[in-house]
Parts: sequence; structure tokens; C-alpha cells
Amino acid sequence: MSDVLLKIENLRKYFPVKGKLFQKRKYVQAVESVSFQIYRGETLGLVGESGCGKTTLGRTIIRLYEPTSGRILYDGQPIYDSEKKLAVDMLPYRRKMQIIFQDPSASLDPRMTVGEIVGEALDIHKLCASKQERQERINSLLDEVGLNTEHANRFPHEFSGGQQQRVGIARALAVEPEFIVCDEPISALDVSIQSQVVNMLEDLQREKGLTYLFIAHDISVVRHISNRIGVMYLGQLVELAESYELCSHPIHPYTKTLLSAVPLPDPEKSRARQRILLEGDIPSPLDPPSGCRFHTRCPYATERCRSEQPVLKEYGPGHFAACHLLERG
Repeated sequence: MSDVLLKIENLRKYFPVKGKLFQKRKYVQAVESVSFQIYRGETLGLVGESGCGKTTLGRTIIRLYEPTSGRILYDGQPIYDSEKKLAVDMLPYRRKMQIIFQDPSASLDPRMTVGEIVGEALDIHKLCASKQERQERINSLLDEVGLNTEHANRFPHEFSGGQQQRVGIARALAVEPEFIVCDEPISALDVSIQSQVVNMLEDLQREKGLTYLFIAHDISVVRHISNRIGVMYLGQLVELAESYELCSHPIHPYTKTLLSAVPLPDPEKSRARQRILLEGDIPSPLDPPSGCRFHTRCPYATERCRSEQPVLKEYGPGHFAACHLLERG
């Protein structure tokens, strides 16, 4: 794959924090200098601990959050560029870029029927010439996600969590997008339903040629659905590689720690594997440590790690990492 659909360059997102009078204003550095690209038709997985900035990054990319600085290019066209002070009108791009939210019950308006929720985007973008065409389109979307046409007249609270998430997926598909941010779309669902939703997303991708940014905590699920995987820590991308390569040959200490926590189905292999335990808590993004942000928990940290921030470099074909220790090897 060489057709780049989305390119991110040095993207930052800071949230201001209210302080006391005459006190210097502080910022939560939720996303710090993240750069990568997503190819057309692929799934890029994004993993990391809670609070590492995965969701903020996804929402900033589609400009639900306005970036603090950086550059975002969609299909070669800049939709945000802080240096040129460019921030294009996103309405035309809303048809191309959509999001599936983590909590379906919180993302669906309880006062609207499913038909109104799915049909709202059709009305905003004027995609249907008549009420009949609109209803047919809604019925078709519900059928695509495994719901019945009579569900269009029901309210979100009448559905299970899995069904609510299917409504959210139908809403995202309504405008026929090319790129979808899947923001932990299965984390709020029962384990028995998670595989159904993941399989449905894969089927929709094959049928419609969709491109996904798949955000999740569970690296085993991300490994299953993703072509490439990026690992985030405290707002920064620390490793990026093809799915099999990253899971088989991780090179960043933090990635190795995450993979050591993944359960293995074979009891003998599970007992033989050494679990890597990190000491201490994740530092606050309000006051991140100097140098490498992982050095406060890394067992291999050196003085250079404490003072100098590592840069994401390629250490193998398509395998990137940000770690001073790798430069010595």
C-alpha cells in the first residue's frame, strides 16, 4: 500500500487548566508531537494505557478537538496547518471522515428515535431527494449493521449495548465515509458481543473499502484487526510497525511490557513467559518528565534518557521506535 489517505505531522493538543489568580497558566499536554500516516484501505491500530492520549488524538485528527499545532493532510489536501494558520471548513470533510464513539449509550440522543439518529446526517448533507428515499436509505443502513427496519421507530434505551453500538456504526456509515475513527468501539460491550462487532467492521471494510484508525486497550484485539499498530505513551508515539512485526519483535521497552501482559491460551507457555512489571504510576500530562517521558518507569533508563527526548526513527523496514537505547545497538 502506497496511497496515503491521511498524514499527521507534529500534531499537538493541549488543554488549558484554570489556575489561581496571577498564577502561570498550565496546560494538559494530551498529544505531543505525533507524526504518522494512514494508507487507504488499511486499519491502523492504536494502543496504550488509559490517559495516554489515544482518544484525544483520534478526535483531534477529525477536528472534533481543534489542534494546538501541527499539520493534518487528508488525501493530500491540508485541512489544518498551524504554520500557515490554515483551518479549512470541515463540513465537506464530515462526509469523508466519521467516528464511532466508545460509549454508545452516551453518544446517542435519548430523545431521538433510531431513524432520526441515523437520518440526521442525511438531512444535514442533503443526501436524499425525498422522504421515501430517506427512509429506504435508513432501512438499508440498519440492515447493513444487523438491525431490523422496525428498529427505526424505537429509542436508544430500548436496545442492548451491542445494538446501540450498531446504531452508532450505522450513523457513521450514513454519509458513505472513506475514513472512520473507531474509538474503542467494543470496550463497553460484553465479551460475547465484541467479536461480532469486530467481524462486522471487517466485513464493512472489505465491502466499502473503508480505512480505520482503531483505538483500543486490548492489544490482542488490535493485533487481530490491524495492518499496522502504533503504541502511545503519555501523549507520544513510541513505536509503530506492521501488526505481526510489532507483536513478534517489539523493540521499545514499553511495548514489550504491554505484550507481556497479554494472556496466552497455552498454560505452559504462559507460565514460562516472564511478565514485565513497571514500577510507579504514569506521570501527569500536566507536568510530564523531561527527556524521554517513559524514563521514570523504564528499568533501562540512562542519564541521556532523563535529559534528551528521543526521536521516532526507523530501525527496520516500516518499524519505527523512539528510544535512545536502540541507537547504541
